[in-house]
Amino acid sequence: MQRLKSFVLSAVLVAAASSGHASDGDYPSDPVSLATGQELAEIHCAACHAVGKDDTSAQPGAPAFRSLSSLYPLESLEEPLAEGIVTAHDNMPEFAFEPDDIDAFLGYLTSIQSN
Repeated sequence: MQRLKSFVLSAVLVAAASSGHASDGDYPSDPVSLATGQELAEIHCAACHAVGKDDTSAQPGAPAFRSLSSLYPLESLEEPLAEGIVTAHDNMPEFAFEPDDIDAFLGYLTSIQSN
């Protein structure tokens, strides 16, 4: 599992370093955007990941979203979310978000970080 986490982290960091589209991390924080981001997390991610401020990941080893910023900059997720996140394990579905959904999703993630 540690190898998988290292692989995913490496892939995200490489994408971030090569991305010309990374924002300054200034994501929407209005209630509608945060609700949209939370809904996207619940629909696409909650089957495995803890997507709230105090829940537990349903899948052992799936990182809680509230601690993602301690692993890597959240801005580094912009390009993978736009192009489709692909991981080294079969259970992670591939999906891609539209630009407004990326902003809402990352705004929500930013709002729940515990560090």
